[in-house]
Amino acid sequence: MIRFDRPMRVIAIALAFLAGYVDALGFLTTSGFFVSFMSGNSTRLAVGIAGARSDAMAAGILILCFVAGVVGGAIAGAGAGRRQSAIILLLVAALLAAAALMIRHPPLWTAGLLALAMGAENTIFEREGQAPLGLTYMTGSLVRIGLGLAGFITGRRHPGWGGYALLWLGLVIGAVTGASLFPMLRQDAMWLGSGVALLLAVLMEMVRRRQQNA
Repeated sequence: MIRFDRPMRVIAIALAFLAGYVDALGFLTTSGFFVSFMSGNSTRLAVGIAGARSDAMAAGILILCFVAGVVGGAIAGAGAGRRQSAIILLLVAALLAAAALMIRHPPLWTAGLLALAMGAENTIFEREGQAPLGLTYMTGSLVRIGLGLAGFITGRRHPGWGGYALLWLGLVIGAVTGASLFPMLRQDAMWLGSGVALLLAVLMEMVRRRQQNA
């Protein structure tokens, strides 16, 4: 987060909110699988291999979809040049819209599209094959928060940990929002996620143009 200016930090937190929101939708759709947190699915894959093969298959499919989303997002971003982030967000919006259309089909179909979208979201800030910020998983952010707190206690500075705390909080609030809205809205909850991605695409492009003209 340190390397981002304030507008990009705000957008990054909004993207974490979207990730938490979508992950909650996927978790409820599949009754316990993740569409953005692949460490959890990897554990479910391993446990399923040892016992419930159908769970292992579901987790494996979602992991493959997530990786495919990363590949698709990176390819789309590479072809978009300076508009990389906005184009990838349009792809995310399209995948979320497709998931909304598929909600009456088997849950894994919908969840697979959500996982594709979350994989693509992680490439929004990709540079030279590196993703400097995890938007859909918070383990690294929590480590930085812990190091920051340790530094505060011991008198050693670890700048920027507050930004990671806001990133984590954005994901948690997004997940609470998704879990609250999905039982009531179902398909419309996914349409809302698509709309948020579209709005973020517009904001991202506005920030890019402002920075270019500065």
